[in-house]
Amino acid sequence: MTSKPAAPTLPPYALQPTPLDKLLIPAKLDGSAGLNRAVTGHAQIAADNDLDAIRAWLSRFVDTKTTFENYRKEAERLLLWSVVEMGKLLSSLTHEDCLRYQQFLADPQPAGTWVAGGGRKHPRSDPRWRPFYGPLSPSSQRQATVILNVMFSWLVQAGYLAGNPLSLSRQRTRHAAPRITRYLEPSIWQEVKDFIATMPKQTDREKAHAYRVRWLFTLLYLGGLRIAEVGANTMGRFFVRQDADGALRWWLTIHGKGDKQRLVPATRELMMELSRYRQHLGLSALPSPNEDTPLVLPIGATASNERAATCAPLTRAALHAIVKDVFAGAAARLRERDDAQSARADLLEKASAHWLRHSAGSHMADRKVDLRTVRDNLGHASLTTTSIYLHVDEDRRHQETEEKHRVDW
Repeated sequence: MTSKPAAPTLPPYALQPTPLDKLLIPAKLDGSAGLNRAVTGHAQIAADNDLDAIRAWLSRFVDTKTTFENYRKEAERLLLWSVVEMGKLLSSLTHEDCLRYQQFLADPQPAGTWVAGGGRKHPRSDPRWRPFYGPLSPSSQRQATVILNVMFSWLVQAGYLAGNPLSLSRQRTRHAAPRITRYLEPSIWQEVKDFIATMPKQTDREKAHAYRVRWLFTLLYLGGLRIAEVGANTMGRFFVRQDADGALRWWLTIHGKGDKQRLVPATRELMMELSRYRQHLGLSALPSPNEDTPLVLPIGATASNERAATCAPLTRAALHAIVKDVFAGAAARLRERDDAQSARADLLEKASAHWLRHSAGSHMADRKVDLRTVRDNLGHASLTTTSIYLHVDEDRRHQETEEKHRVDW
């Protein structure tokens, strides 16, 4: 058996990091001569370079939007780091390189090259796009490693790589139950609500933005929705049915993660906020069955000047930016009021839309909502997942969502 010649050490790639779908890699860095390329057997994919191999792996997930985007993000980041930062073929990465990359995830530097300005998510077509929005938390670092391990293992199985450089880093599963830390404890959540209540409403645009923000935060918190679920579902998914006692109860059907559907209780408070938002837009107080109106609309979309149902839903990046702006505003307001609150303000500035989902689960558990109710509301597969939201007494008796889970604007 003849071994492949050593790949040359090359200077870092001169271009800025570019999205995977537009990435052009120089021939010397494309991976066709990678040191970790399989030299025996028959490859089961047609890819002859690293970029095509990654695309072959990602093609398995194109029917599941959220999974595809998450997997593409992590593969994209590693490939760009390997080429741009290391000047090295992805298919030549060693175990030591992977350890170095894990350190890079904790603080992507230089920030001007790797991190989007202000931590904002820009569209992939925007020249301001960057692979990162800031340092990754320890849990996000672990998630990235898990995804990349899956990718490397598949490329080995497909006959493209000789070995998985991450396999040496795999850790035994910890038996201690994890606990969610990325959530807003009630007093900080109150700061966010107070900030939303004081948002300016002098102009029509300010008023429209304030109504939209209040409705968006209601959906994310009361419904426990993921931000992708807000953009992917419509108001026509609300429906009403009569329970065994003759009471009419509203529900929201969510098409969510993993192409699964779940029923979210649309409490009286949630329906009141929906009616408030719709009436501001000039729509009927309640949606009609199968109505195509997005759950959250762009500014200026009203019944008087445009059919709301014809509006394109806000992108996940746009929804994320709205939420981050509110958290930043609440943090600034907190600092202005009390210099001693800097630690709490710092926490708010780190928060994202998903923190509201974690906050919803944590607050429901703290208010004695039955864990089975929390599980089904959030769409968890098991109570083991839901138990991460227990922050108070794990043996409390439980109450229903309608009674215990409120936003209380």
